[in-house]
Amino acid sequence: MRLLPLIGATYFMVAGGPYGIEDILGDAGYVRALLLLLVVPILWSLPTALMVGELASALPEEGGYYCWVRRALGGFWGFQEAWLSLAASIFDMAIYPVIFVLYLSRVAPSLTLGYRGTLWELAVVLGCAAWNLRGAKAVGEGSVGMFAVLLAPFVVMVAAGFWKGLFAPSPILAGSNMAAHALTFGARLRHGLTLLQAPVAAPSFAGAVSITLWNYMGWDNASTVAQEVEAPQRNYPRAMLISAALVAATYIVPLAAVGLAGIPADQFSTGAWVVAARSIAGPGVFGTALVLAVVAGGMLNGTGMFNALMLSYARVPYALAKDGLLPRFLTRTTRPSATRAPVPWASVLVCGVAWALALRLSFERLISIDLVLYGASLLLEFVALVVLRLREPSLVRPFRIPGGVTVSILAGVGPALLIAFALYAARGERVGPLPAPAFAALVAVAGPAAYLVARLGASRRLPANHPPPG
Repeated sequence: MRLLPLIGATYFMVAGGPYGIEDILGDAGYVRALLLLLVVPILWSLPTALMVGELASALPEEGGYYCWVRRALGGFWGFQEAWLSLAASIFDMAIYPVIFVLYLSRVAPSLTLGYRGTLWELAVVLGCAAWNLRGAKAVGEGSVGMFAVLLAPFVVMVAAGFWKGLFAPSPILAGSNMAAHALTFGARLRHGLTLLQAPVAAPSFAGAVSITLWNYMGWDNASTVAQEVEAPQRNYPRAMLISAALVAATYIVPLAAVGLAGIPADQFSTGAWVVAARSIAGPGVFGTALVLAVVAGGMLNGTGMFNALMLSYARVPYALAKDGLLPRFLTRTTRPSATRAPVPWASVLVCGVAWALALRLSFERLISIDLVLYGASLLLEFVALVVLRLREPSLVRPFRIPGGVTVSILAGVGPALLIAFALYAARGERVGPLPAPAFAALVAVAGPAAYLVARLGASRRLPANHPPPG
């Protein structure tokens, strides 16, 4: 993958367009939602993107974050990093086929009733597995294409929303002079700002924060395909920072546009971009076309995110198997060619089956569990960043977070505080008799037992320490 496909894949690993942020608005209202979407990237996305930029450029290995933690903290903690990431993926990956079906149901509900919805979700899993077997380059280039198609209706919606809110003709303007026009525009602007401040009927700030974090997480996922990226030392830092700016912009601008257009925040829940498109464009041919384009974009969102994340997660079992910690069957790859690196097909297929089995969990429950497990793995990566700074100061770092070890430690403070808040926010979610955080904690503490089993069954053992090359 070159830089542009890497940016496309990273964008889909994190965001995949404005889809998924609707519940933030429904829970917090426009002003708080926009503030969250502005502030969270500074505390969460930027430090994580900088950390990934440094470690991925210094250690561009297949397996990414697993290899970083293994090198910094040893085999046991490397395995825990992989365990937490793969466990989070079980719950994370089940979300995207659900989004695909949610948007399809907006225009063709009969196609998604009962078992039909599950069949569509399975079709997403199978289609993305087939796509991934074509290699990282195909996934990256496909992500660039989906990015353009998915955002096209939002460009139209943003333009129409701002026009409707600020410039649309009004009976008041008939026969008026320029001063009246200016006054009317000012009145429109004030009215739009008033609409943005309108409260929601059932606010849930904690829920809004959790969904915001989920919408901004996943920056480290692109690291696992480092050996399939051209010039990773140069391209990873650039891809992280460009993607971070793209994600924030494609969240904030559409939300501001629909707010100024006068659409109540209470109307927003998962899939509500269809309602926004219909409200802004009206019932005519243009409105129908825009609605269908938004629905198609929502389906592309689910497919594109699942596809890009499959590319990432499938490399982790492959790396574990190469270290002898999973069955050697998972090291099997396709034959390389002049244009395609070998693909770990066995790992792709096994991961696809595991993700298909988690498709029936609820959206909110999936996010709660996902955040806890992902948050724990992310904190291990920040620990690895600091430990490698201390133990290997001479390690070649083509990109380095500005500042010394203290700055590296401070970089992890914002994500740590937000993860702690997410744990608090998830206390009301339950999985059977257990709160969602407790269930996630049980999954996490099973990691050491899994490591023991992996060590006992390994064909070759993982070394206790991994000294730097040379």
